[in-house]
Amino acid sequence: MAVFGQVMLPVLLIFLVGFIFQKIFTLEIKPLSTLALYLLLPFLVFKTFYEARLNQGFLNVIWASLLIMLGLLVLGIAIGKVFKFDRQKLCSFLLATVFPNSGNYGLPIIMFAFGQKSVDYAMAIMVFHNILMGVVGVYIAAAANQSGKHGLKAAGMAILKQPMNYVILPAIWLNYYQIKVPVNLMKSVGMIGNITIPLIMLFLGMQLAGVTVKNVSFSDVSVALVVRLLVSPLLAYGICLMFGLSPIITAVIVVMSAMPGAANTTMYAIQYDAQPDFVATCTLISTLCSVVTLTVLLNIF
Repeated sequence: MAVFGQVMLPVLLIFLVGFIFQKIFTLEIKPLSTLALYLLLPFLVFKTFYEARLNQGFLNVIWASLLIMLGLLVLGIAIGKVFKFDRQKLCSFLLATVFPNSGNYGLPIIMFAFGQKSVDYAMAIMVFHNILMGVVGVYIAAAANQSGKHGLKAAGMAILKQPMNYVILPAIWLNYYQIKVPVNLMKSVGMIGNITIPLIMLFLGMQLAGVTVKNVSFSDVSVALVVRLLVSPLLAYGICLMFGLSPIITAVIVVMSAMPGAANTTMYAIQYDAQPDFVATCTLISTLCSVVTLTVLLNIF
């Protein structure tokens, strides 16, 4: 209960505020998500990579995240063969299970649970997850109804449209060579960056207010929940143990891997008609169930 009160409850209350606000005022979500994705997040990413200590830990979280994604992809394809999923169902299942909500859920949880120092690693994971979603996630969604070439083209366009990807390398370059950005300029960058996490938390609550549980196979949803909330952190823990990563990096990677389904995958599923009702239902239910699973996991770490 102490972990729930100190870590989970503050995060859930912010989600609830966004949820209730959206139920009352029913604002258009897309302009708000565009604001967060294309304006606020790049400032936070630049600030994080400009100020972070670039060490082996950053490389560790990146390749560990890649291995976890590959493991979940292989597992998802194997489950699809066992349950004889058709092409659309397999793609929607992969969208619901492979990509965690490491941004507007994972970052605040890590911040409340492990402190500000761990946020640098969580930010690296979040950025890498967004790149993977922009490439692999879009390809999977597009593959539900299109050929591989169309999926690759859509993924490439998605990468080029993400302003966040254009600030990472300059921030790392400035950091590595110890080139100082003017203090007044960094104050502005910092102010915008600092409001990003609370706002994207509110936006997630608002997004969840618009999700409805529709006619989907709840047996398939249950399998997706087990993979996303239980198998994913176990796989992450095994990879971290195998390579002997430090306790704090292991904790951040495992907890980020235990997040519910990413909200962006629902948008991909809608755009490419990859059974969006199934993906949205998995996102909603996994978010609700994660209150329990994350509380247990945080007590372990």
